[in-house]
Amino acid sequence: MENNILLEVKNLKKYFNLRSGFLSQRFAGSVKAVDDISFFIRRGETFGLVGETGCGKTTVARVILRLVPQTGGEAIYNKVNIFKLTSREMLKIRREIQVIFQDPYASLSPRMTVGDIINEPFEIHKIGDKRKRIKKVKELLRVVGLNPEHIHRYPHEFSSGQRQRVGVARALALTPKLLLCDEPVSALDVSVQAQILNLLTDLQKEFNLTYLFIAHDLSVVKHVSDRIGVMYLGKLFEVANSEDLYKKPLHPYTMGLLSAIPIPDPELERKRRRIVLEGDVPSPINPPSGCSFHQRCPNAQDICSKEEPELKNYSKNENEHLAACFFAGKPI
Repeated sequence: MENNILLEVKNLKKYFNLRSGFLSQRFAGSVKAVDDISFFIRRGETFGLVGETGCGKTTVARVILRLVPQTGGEAIYNKVNIFKLTSREMLKIRREIQVIFQDPYASLSPRMTVGDIINEPFEIHKIGDKRKRIKKVKELLRVVGLNPEHIHRYPHEFSSGQRQRVGVARALALTPKLLLCDEPVSALDVSVQAQILNLLTDLQKEFNLTYLFIAHDLSVVKHVSDRIGVMYLGKLFEVANSEDLYKKPLHPYTMGLLSAIPIPDPELERKRRRIVLEGDVPSPINPPSGCSFHQRCPNAQDICSKEEPELKNYSKNENEHLAACFFAGKPI
């Protein structure tokens, strides 16, 4: 299995230091945005990373891309630790790791035409001459379902769904192996979301892509992910393949998230019991002792406030269904 792993994240940490005072700027604590998480992504699969807003999902992607420096841990891409590479060495890796951003408008320069936006990666990496680049840009527009004749249009002339297709085309320009999708459909209408998800699925099959798919909507992640990791307050609470997670969640937090997914059948929706998680998410500056979820957990006992549970395997197969809970699988 090791040879089939494209990306492995080990004990990743990202703390943002806080300062107080106007002149002295004294250290006033840290925000533990990502707090010691580990996971892996196999070649050709989609790993979904889900959780409430502010749990650290996007920070994970930004650290892997080295847009922000890590506090600790490793990110092994194709058997190479990304964090130990020089800027020149990292430039080569960036051709293989690309990102699709959440906002399809803010991520595109309003002063550049669609052709210039998609052509920019070729210029940065000095690939091909002008004629070949234009040909490639038109081909990429066609691949993502846009008209190649729109190469001279600006982002504001497109709908939000079309703008996100431009973002996908830009991400595909350098023929990457790994795509980090940072909530790529959360800013779109439901009908458009389905189109973009279907596009990403088709592109994955056509170009043998590997996805890290970040989202807060479990119903969206369910349709695209092979395996899913559930985050809460900077930590991974549960990791499992998509089918197991939805049929038999082990962590109370996962159970609560799943119960919030609406069911299309009105009769079944009325009959099912909704799990409501009481309280607010604690501050990442001063997280609670023990399990960070124990203040909101219906199953919490004394040990939960004193000790932090480890992410353990609860499946017959190694690393197939992991959960960080002293009472994993206990119904709420």
